[in-house]
Amino acid sequence: MSRFAINLNDAGIALSDGEQTVYREPGFAYLGSDQLTTGARAFSQSRIDPRRIQHHFWSELDTAPFSDQRFANLSAADLASKQLEDIWAGVSAKPTELVVAVPGYMTPENLGLFLGIADELQLPVVALVDAAVAATRREYKGAVPVHVDVSLHKATLTRLAQPGMVQIDRKETLDGAGVYALYDIWLKAIAESFVQQSRFDPLHMAETEQMLLDQMGGWLQQACQADSVAMQLTAGGTTYHAEVESLSLVGAAAPVYQQIASKLRALFRAEDLPAVQVTDRVGRLPGLVDMLEARVGGEVFVLEPGATARGALARCRGNNAAAEGISLLRQLPWDQAAVALDRNAVDAVQKGLPTHLLFGHNGYEIGNSPLIIGSQEIAGERFLALPADMPGVSRRHCSLLRKNGQCVLEDHSRYGTFLNGHKVDGSSTLQVGDAIRIGSPGFEFQLITTDIENG
Repeated sequence: MSRFAINLNDAGIALSDGEQTVYREPGFAYLGSDQLTTGARAFSQSRIDPRRIQHHFWSELDTAPFSDQRFANLSAADLASKQLEDIWAGVSAKPTELVVAVPGYMTPENLGLFLGIADELQLPVVALVDAAVAATRREYKGAVPVHVDVSLHKATLTRLAQPGMVQIDRKETLDGAGVYALYDIWLKAIAESFVQQSRFDPLHMAETEQMLLDQMGGWLQQACQADSVAMQLTAGGTTYHAEVESLSLVGAAAPVYQQIASKLRALFRAEDLPAVQVTDRVGRLPGLVDMLEARVGGEVFVLEPGATARGALARCRGNNAAAEGISLLRQLPWDQAAVALDRNAVDAVQKGLPTHLLFGHNGYEIGNSPLIIGSQEIAGERFLALPADMPGVSRRHCSLLRKNGQCVLEDHSRYGTFLNGHKVDGSSTLQVGDAIRIGSPGFEFQLITTDIENG
């Protein structure tokens, strides 16, 4: 009996035997004039012939025919089936059991369709497990873990509970915060460097744009290790050179990074000590881990390559699929030694501690006694009273105060309080530059500081 695991993250679908990865290719499909290809071969045509490319079929898995006439007789399920078939055809020694790690955005309908496809292809699927659960093999003592991964088009953040094992507490996805959007941003930034330094625009021709994309992974690896990246591109017999600062790549990606950091902060309550567990794919995005450390606090743990597949293989045992059916595993025991986090030893986010709440033209001091925001003032409390006719505002909606060296927001409402656009989970810590919104369409407040050091 042999067992393999497949991780269905479409940024790089990976098949592993536990020791090595035997397949890792992106979820791309290319409909050429004579055949349908998937994976790396399709990716190699993505900028040359983009109208014949599909890359949403894993994240939007269904049986509806594509509206694009070039793909009119095909559905996302057909393309997923084709890629699975190509993967399986490349395996010389077929395993007798297949454990599947699935990203958090896949719905029960997606999973049911996947199992139907796997059955048609006679893939020996014995277990389905949430990818965040599969990747988490140890307890984070004294902390609250959140697993972070990115796929082609989404970022997935999974808050994990630890009642003697790892299990899903809450999942959040961010559309448009995946690898595809980041690569688009970096293509433009790199192309601009070539234009400025060599007067050559690689985005002017499809072939040279594809060359940029093909080399992107190596350049990003350099950006993670050095202050600048030296690049070259050969076209029409001429070699062009350019250099880009690593920080400029980080700055270009900042809008996407900030979305991830803001959503992540909303998953932690004020009293939580964050343990941010990220996949190696996230770790290879230049500057993202540093931003999470600075904006979220706690400690960031970067998993080794292939951790999700190995975690699934080590702890998932298949049931009798034919007799009992297969359901998604949302909890698993740990099989590695715990790591203990000490709140006193972990550097909390201290920079940018807000001193005032700005509303309109007025600043309200945030001190050791709560500043209450709501629609009905209560005698004896520090209160910021809002008009009672705004929908979604409670009489005693939320409060802000200094607590344990932090600025803390606590939600007391039925409707929710939103930090940087994301609903807080009961409470959250605040930083300078944050925005709070309550009500619908609501009122917005800015967090500022008036403490200026004179050097």
